[in-house]
Amino acid sequence: MDDASQSEDRRVLAITGGSRGIGAAVAESAARAGWDVLIGYRSDSQAAQDLCIRLREAGGIAQIERVDVTDAEALQGFLDRAERMGTLGGVVASAGAVSAVGPLVDLDPEAIRRDLEVNLLGAVLTVRAAIPALTESKGSIVLISSAASTIGSPGAYVHYAAAKAGVDALTVGLSKELAPRGIRVNCVQPGTVWTDFHQDPDRPAKVAPSVPWGRAGYPEEIAPAVLHLLSDDAGYTTGAAIRVAGGM
Repeated sequence: MDDASQSEDRRVLAITGGSRGIGAAVAESAARAGWDVLIGYRSDSQAAQDLCIRLREAGGIAQIERVDVTDAEALQGFLDRAERMGTLGGVVASAGAVSAVGPLVDLDPEAIRRDLEVNLLGAVLTVRAAIPALTESKGSIVLISSAASTIGSPGAYVHYAAAKAGVDALTVGLSKELAPRGIRVNCVQPGTVWTDFHQDPDRPAKVAPSVPWGRAGYPEEIAPAVLHLLSDDAGYTTGAAIRVAGGM
């Protein structure tokens, strides 16, 4: 879904994993805040198209692009598309997945590998591809980590938690490495959120008793933290992790 309205003066936000869940909530919040949005999706083209239509009907400018975050060439194409829309001012790495769930000893090694690639390598490659354009625009990167990075998620997906701990470390290291380029790098650590991320759709309800706030979160409660980190109000914030996890 292309939009003929393109201008170098327009501020574009590219979001991987942008068609559903937290990524979609970020896209909607960003559009309301005046960003033009490129919605990256991997498989659910219908969800991406539906979101794009909603944003346009609300007066925003949005496009969609299929992207596999474990493929460096695909990521470059994705960000090239964003630059054709206008000035790439921000990138949100929201793509994530867990296909292996349970005690580590029971998990399939190939499923573990794929989860690690999507959740950690995907973030690394996304940032790598974005650095040249964001150097020009003095833009901002927000990585979506997880409260699991410090909790560990024993008995569920410790490998996913390890990958997200890597995202936390990536945030700190890149914030220092990219500061001379004028690029800010931060992350948000959501807790358990009501999305279709979970293989067990009832997992947020099951987890709720262990959350100090007494319930799981919603994508719309995560998006404001991301938008704050992208905004000029966070102009002195880099290397930060904002936890939005109901006290977990």
